[in-house]
Amino acid sequence: MSWSAYPSWLNAGDNAWQMTAATLVGLMSLPGLAILYGGVMQKRWSVNSMMLTFVAFSVVLVVWVLWAFKMGFGSPIGHGKGFFDTFVGKPGSVLSAGAEEGQAIIPSITSGPPFHFPEATLVYFQFVFAAITPILMLGSVLGRINFKAWIPFVLLWITFVYTVNAFLIWGGGYFAAHGALDFSGGYVIHLASGVSGFVAAAVIGPRLQRDREVDAPNNLLMVAAGAGLLWLGWNGFNGGDPYYAGADASAAVLNTNLCAAVAMLVWIAWDYIFRDKPSLIGSVNGLITGLVGITPAAGFVTGWGAIAIGVIASTIVWMAIRFLSRAPVFRHVDDTLGVIYTHGIAGLTGGLLVGVLANPKVVEYIGVGGASNLPGVSGVIHGSWTLLRWQAETAAFVIIFSGAMTFILLKLVGIFVPLRLSDEELEIGDHAIHGNEVYPSDVPTLGGPHAPGWMPVPEPPPALGGASA
Repeated sequence: MSWSAYPSWLNAGDNAWQMTAATLVGLMSLPGLAILYGGVMQKRWSVNSMMLTFVAFSVVLVVWVLWAFKMGFGSPIGHGKGFFDTFVGKPGSVLSAGAEEGQAIIPSITSGPPFHFPEATLVYFQFVFAAITPILMLGSVLGRINFKAWIPFVLLWITFVYTVNAFLIWGGGYFAAHGALDFSGGYVIHLASGVSGFVAAAVIGPRLQRDREVDAPNNLLMVAAGAGLLWLGWNGFNGGDPYYAGADASAAVLNTNLCAAVAMLVWIAWDYIFRDKPSLIGSVNGLITGLVGITPAAGFVTGWGAIAIGVIASTIVWMAIRFLSRAPVFRHVDDTLGVIYTHGIAGLTGGLLVGVLANPKVVEYIGVGGASNLPGVSGVIHGSWTLLRWQAETAAFVIIFSGAMTFILLKLVGIFVPLRLSDEELEIGDHAIHGNEVYPSDVPTLGGPHAPGWMPVPEPPPALGGASA
């Protein structure tokens, strides 16, 4: 009897790349964003910022496998082709042996080639995308959101917001059926998290005034490390979304890095023009803007398109932070890390630029899909306005739906759990919420020998040469 680890439909190379890409995306959240948030916040909020990141990742995974994956990528809830028939998928688990080891499919998508990897691979790959979305949103409300409220809110937001956007745009729903394109999450992830984070910041209220006035990072090395993990992790973010280890995956990776580099350099140039000195935080914002801007377009444009997106997105977001932030609606909302700019506006810009720059010579799936042979996917510069129309309509829906649902869900959670930390907890920070802090210089002796975790402080060694040295 001959044995094989591979079913006839499984391609080991595609499966290996898909799991690797998923792991790279997971690293963007843990430790990438956890480190970035832990470094960019003030010292007393570092532990809380990282804890909120870890718990969101955990909550989303449990929700995802029990019911949310099928809502985003399963069979549509209705039987027709209207908007509400293709609004979201039917909930269901993916934990049986047949579900995990069977061939991956997205029932509502019949125009693409079959997947050459198991459903477990698809579930995990899409999970890391789902998980990073509320973690990005978290950047808007760091420094005051109640840890106890964050857990149920993430559960509800993934269930009632993320899955709807994912199904409509990626799972074969209404917008996907009409030709809207979002290669890797410019709308589903970044626009939704930017808008939802901004609404959450408005509902929960601002940080303490002293935190807003002295908004200094506690560790720039952590910021740089987190940003570096985001940059390289984005290779899996965009490189994994063709679902095949083929030519379009390679082009998407190159376009991603090129756009990020250009956007960062453009940001530095604007800093020199207006501020004289480029800052590390500003440069990281430029880098992230480029990564977000190319995300909806990475596999649909050429390298020239990636450069154009880097220049345009970086300029728009830089100007928005400098000038738009002065408008009352933005000035009075304390978006801690400016997620509405670097993710919301950058994601919107990139998504609309797909409608302008999508190149019909870029092929995603040879003979089946891609900009060369799907009607309506050529951008404006290649003679078609149809795609731009659907990009704009899809963006409008994501903005309105995500914002409204976030408001409703926060108000619902707030009935049972305070959304905002108490004034006393806001004054103390990590120690009041988690019982420890990121740089515990005095913790070993705190509370004496009867305190939990107490350790005696060792005596310093004598100086070389004795007392007379």
